[in-house]
Amino acid sequence: MARIKRSINAKKKRRKVLDEAKGYWGLKSTNYRQAKEQLLKSHTYAYRDRRVRKRDFRKLWITRINAAARLHGMNYNQFIHGLKQADIDLNRKMLADLAVKEPQVFAEIAGKAKAALSAV
Repeated sequence: MARIKRSINAKKKRRKVLDEAKGYWGLKSTNYRQAKEQLLKSHTYAYRDRRVRKRDFRKLWITRINAAARLHGMNYNQFIHGLKQADIDLNRKMLADLAVKEPQVFAEIAGKAKAALSAV
């Protein structure tokens, strides 16, 4: 049986890892073993942080809504409760966008939320 030479496949595999590690600092971009280890960490961080990004944006939206709601005499908790009472179904991303870009529209929504709270 003929023996199988792996040099081409091994070089392709290593080249793929080194191409992906371009831009890393020091030997992590040129040394196969260190590049491979760094890529394992990098992929782990990327996977984790795709989920963390969602948390971070939600925190940002809540902070913006809270700041805008306080301008209208309510805190975030009261504002969201008032929206539920008034059957206004907007997600936090849209509310934060309105608070930043359309303050008049947000003021109307806040007024409706406040009215719904006082009606209860």
